[in-house]
Amino acid sequence: MAGNDWINSYLEAILDAGPAIDADKSSLLLRERGRFSPTRYFVEEVITGFDETDLHKTWVRAAAMRSPQERNTRLENMCWRIWNLARKKKQIEGEEALRVSKRRLERERGRRDATADMSEDLSEGEKGDNTGDLSAHGDSTRGRMLRISSVDAIEAWASQHKDKKLYIVLISIHGLIRGENMELGRDSDTGGQVKYVVELARALGSTPGVYRVDLLTRQISAPDVDWSYGEPTEMLTPRNSENLIHEMGESSGAYIIRIPFGPRDRYIPKEHLWPHTQEFVDGALGHIMQMSKVLGEQIGSGQPVWPDAIHGHYADAGDSAALLSGALNVPMLFTGHSLGRDKLEQLLKQGRQTRDEINATYKIMRRIEAEELSLDTSEIVITSTRQEIEEQWNLYDGFDVILARKLRARIKRGVSCYGRHMPRMIVIPPGMEFSHIVVPDVDMDGDGEGNEDTSVSPDPPIWSEIMRFFTNPRKPMILALARADPKKNITTLVKAFGECRPLRELANLTLIMGNREAIDEMSTTNAAVLTAILKLIDKYDLYGQVAYPKHHKQYEVPDIYRLAARTKGVFINPAFIEPFGLTLIEAAAHGLPIVATKNGGPVDIHRVLDNGILVDPHDQNAISDALYKLVSDKQLWARCRQNGLKNIHQFSWPEHCKSYLSRIATLRARHPQWRSEDVPESSESDSPGDSLRDIQDISLNLKLSLDGEKADGSGCLDTAVDSEENSANLEGVVSKLTKGVLRATRKDGSEKADQGSNSNNLPILRRRKHIFVIAVDSVSKEDLIEIIKNTFEASHRERFSGSIGFILSTSLTISEIHHILISGGILATDFDAFICNSGSDLYYPSSSSEDLLSPSELPFTVDLDYHSQIEYRWGGEGLRKTLVRWAGERKGDNEEQVVIEDEERSSTYCFAFKVLNPQLVPPVKELRKSMRIQALRCRVLYSHDGSKLHVIPVLASRSQALRYLYIRWGAELSNMVVLVGESGDTDYEGLLRGVHKTIILKGAFNNAPSQLHAARSYPLEDVVAFDNSNIVQVEGCGTNDIKSALQQLSVKKS
Repeated sequence: MAGNDWINSYLEAILDAGPAIDADKSSLLLRERGRFSPTRYFVEEVITGFDETDLHKTWVRAAAMRSPQERNTRLENMCWRIWNLARKKKQIEGEEALRVSKRRLERERGRRDATADMSEDLSEGEKGDNTGDLSAHGDSTRGRMLRISSVDAIEAWASQHKDKKLYIVLISIHGLIRGENMELGRDSDTGGQVKYVVELARALGSTPGVYRVDLLTRQISAPDVDWSYGEPTEMLTPRNSENLIHEMGESSGAYIIRIPFGPRDRYIPKEHLWPHTQEFVDGALGHIMQMSKVLGEQIGSGQPVWPDAIHGHYADAGDSAALLSGALNVPMLFTGHSLGRDKLEQLLKQGRQTRDEINATYKIMRRIEAEELSLDTSEIVITSTRQEIEEQWNLYDGFDVILARKLRARIKRGVSCYGRHMPRMIVIPPGMEFSHIVVPDVDMDGDGEGNEDTSVSPDPPIWSEIMRFFTNPRKPMILALARADPKKNITTLVKAFGECRPLRELANLTLIMGNREAIDEMSTTNAAVLTAILKLIDKYDLYGQVAYPKHHKQYEVPDIYRLAARTKGVFINPAFIEPFGLTLIEAAAHGLPIVATKNGGPVDIHRVLDNGILVDPHDQNAISDALYKLVSDKQLWARCRQNGLKNIHQFSWPEHCKSYLSRIATLRARHPQWRSEDVPESSESDSPGDSLRDIQDISLNLKLSLDGEKADGSGCLDTAVDSEENSANLEGVVSKLTKGVLRATRKDGSEKADQGSNSNNLPILRRRKHIFVIAVDSVSKEDLIEIIKNTFEASHRERFSGSIGFILSTSLTISEIHHILISGGILATDFDAFICNSGSDLYYPSSSSEDLLSPSELPFTVDLDYHSQIEYRWGGEGLRKTLVRWAGERKGDNEEQVVIEDEERSSTYCFAFKVLNPQLVPPVKELRKSMRIQALRCRVLYSHDGSKLHVIPVLASRSQALRYLYIRWGAELSNMVVLVGESGDTDYEGLLRGVHKTIILKGAFNNAPSQLHAARSYPLEDVVAFDNSNIVQVEGCGTNDIKSALQQLSVKKS
C-alpha cells in the first residue's frame, strides 16, 4: 500500500519470525513509557479497530508526534498492528487454501466414483458443449426459437400460444415489494432483485399463453414502512394494456400476494427471516390451494389448476420454493441473483473476518445450504450470465460443469445415469420495458445540451435537484447509480475522478446512492461508505463538480438517465463483481455509453451491445482513462451510443418471457394426482367403503347433531365436547354398527380397500378440529408408550368425541410401530396416520382385516399417492449401490465395519444402515456433500442416538408428510400440534417450524443426543424462533404437563 513501503522489510522480518519473536523484545514494546500506555493503545486501537485503509493516516499522525519516545512507541505499535492484521490474513488465507484444496480433491473423487458407477465408458461425444445451456436432460440448442425483434414476431408467438393458460408462481420474500414507486436503494434488501421480480411478473402476466402470475412475498405491517406493504393483494397493471392481444379472464393477470409470516409489526433484514420461512411455506401453500380451486372453476372445467412452475428468487425463496414444489409435486425453477459461496469467498479474501464471524453476521451457511437444496430440487436454474455458471455455481457441491455435460450426453444417447441428476443451467438475461423511454435527440456536433425541444414540457424536478450541485451544469455528466455499499466500489470511482484533473475539467460526476434522511440513521456499513465519499470530495475539493442528492423517486430514474444523455455523458458501474448489471441496459436504452466492471454480467452485456469500455474495478487509472476517453472523443461517444440503441431490443421483456416460457414448455408436467379421487363429504354412496367411512365417522356426526352449532365458534377442544355420558352412549352405538358393516365389507371389498387410496376412512382427517402429531425421538420405547397414553389422557373427552385425531411420526418402520403399539396395549385405529421411516412412508390403519377383535392382527395400508409425490429425483438402485460402497469403506482401527446395510429396515424409498460406531462416521453434512458431488439427490438423516442412518428422497421428510396430508385430505396445518423432545433426529428442526403448534417435552426422560448432531452446518437458533408463541416448552411428559401446554397454546381451555 502506498505510504507504507518504509516498513515492508521490517514487516516481512516480523512475519518470518512469527511466534518465535523474543519474549523480552515483546515486553519491551508493550511496557509503560511515561504517561502514554502502549498496552492500552494496543488493546483499544490495534486489536479492536484494525482497518488497513487507515494505516498511512496512522503513520502520518505518529510521525508528527513531537516526543521522539511517543512517536517511536506509536510506530512500533503500528507495526504490531500490521503484523496482527497480516498474520490474521495469512491464517485465514491458509485455512481457506486447505479447504479449497480439499474440496477440489473431493470433487475429483466424486466425479471418478460417479463415472465408475455408470456402466459405459464416456466417449468424446459426452464432453458436452456450450456452458450457456448446461442441461442434464438433453434438450438441444438447435430447437431454440429466434429472438423477438419485431411486432410481427411477437404477434406470431402470441398466435401460437394463445390457447395455453399457464399458472406461474414467483417467490421473493425479502425486501419491500410493490408495483409502483418502488423504494429501490432504501436498504440492502430492496435493490435490483425487487425491480426484477416485479417487472418479470408484470411481463409474464401480459404474455400470451399465461393466464395468471402470482408473486408471493412477505406482508409487512410495520410502522416504519408504508401501509401499502401490508395489503394482502396488489394487481400489477400491464404497461401496455391497450395493446394486449390475448383475452383476459376473471382472475387472470399478475398479482403481488403478501403472505403474513415472521414478526407482524417489524420489518427485518433477510438474515433474520430464516426462522420464519416455513411459516411462509405453509401460508403460501394455503394460497395456492385456494387459487387452484378458483382457477379450476374458471379454466379447469371444475378440476384444480395447479401451478405449471414455482420459481424461487434468492436463497430464502429457493428454500421455500423447494418445499412448496415437493409438497405440490410441481416443477421448480431457481434464480440465485447473488450467491452465498461467492460472497463467502470474497469476504474471506478481505481477511477481516473468520468464517465463523461471517456466518454470525450473514447466516451465510444457512444461505448456502438453501442454495444447495435449490440445486437438488430445481429442474432449471436461470442465470443472467455464463460467468455465473462457470465461476459461481461451479463452487457448489451440487453442480459440476464437467459432470453436467457427461450426464447430458448420456441422456441424449438414452443411456442410464444411475439415479444421477443435474439441473439445467439456462442463461436468460433480464428484460426491460422500453415503450416509455424517450431518447434525447442530441446535437452531435455542438457542445451544448443538444436540440431537444424543451418547450413541450418543463424540466423534471429531479434535474434541478441534481444541477444545483454543479458550478457548470453544461459539462457531460458521469452517472453512477448504486447503493452506498462497499462492493459497489463508489469510493474508487470518486478517487479516480478526483485524481484525474483533465477528467475533472471536462465532466461532472453524479452519484445516485439511494434515499436517506440522515447519515446517522443509515446502516453502519452504508454510513461508513457515504462518509468516506464525503471525505474524498473534501480531500480533492470536488465541490461544484459532484452531485449526491439525498432523495429520488423510482419513477424519476429514467429522467436521470435522460439528463445524463442530454449532456453527452457516460454511465459507469464500477462494482467489484456485478452478477448482471440491469442498470447498464437501462442506461444503454436511454442512449448512454457505458464504462463497466469486467467481472461478471457486464461482459455478456457488452458482447451484445458493444457500447462502451470494460475496466478492472481495482485499477483506479483504468477507470479514469476510460471515462476520459468516452467524454473527450465525440466520435467514439456517438458510435457507442448508436450501438447500444441498435442492439438494445435483445434485452426486452417480450424476448425474456419468450425464452422463459419456451423453457417451461420443455418440463414434464407434474402436479398432485390421486389414484382414486376422494368422495366429497356431502355426497352419498352405497359402496361398502363409503358405508364404512360413514360408520367410522358416525360418532362425530351424531355429536354435531347433539351439540348443534355450538362447537363451530371456537378452536378449543372443550367446545366440541358434550358430556362423557353422551360419548359413552355413542361409542356403544358405533361399536355395534361398525361390526356389522365390517363383516359385510370383508366379503366384498377388503382387498380393494388395501390397494386403494384410502377414501374409505380418511376424509375424517379434514373433520378433525385438531390433530396431535407425536414425534418424540429422544426417549426409550417404554417412555414413548407412556407419552402416547398421556397424550390420549390429556385429551380424553375430545378423543372420544372425534374432534381430534392422532398421528405418530417417527423413524421406525411400520412393523416396529406395530410391535410398540401391541406391547403398550394401544390400538392402531387410535391413530389416523403413521409417518414412518423418517417421512419416506405414510400408512393408515386399515379396517379390512379378517378379524378386528384382535388388535395384533390389524393391517396397515400404505399411501401410494404419497410415494408418487416424493419419488422425484430418487436415485433408486444407483444410489443404494453408492451407499453400500461408501459403507464398505468405513473401517475402524481393526478393520472392522463401522456401517452396515440394514436390509430388514430398508424400503423402496428408504435405504437404512446400522451405525456400529457413531464416533467413526462423518456428520450428516459431510455425507450429504459426498452425495451431492456425485449428483445424487437425497436427504441424509441420523437417528437421535446415532445408531441408524436413513437415506430418503430429497423431497421427503416428516414435516413434508404433514403438508401432504393437508393437500390430500384437507388436514389444516394450523390445527396440528406437534409433540417433540428436547432434541431429535437430524430432521428435528423441521418439526419446530411452520404454522403448526409445537410442544417441547423437557426432562430427564430425554436421552442425550449423539455427538453426530453437534456437527451442524449452522446453529439451531439461526433457524428456529424459540420465542415464537406457537412453541411451548414444558417440564415433564405427564398428563397434566401436556394439558398445561395445550392450555398455553389455547388449544384446550383451562
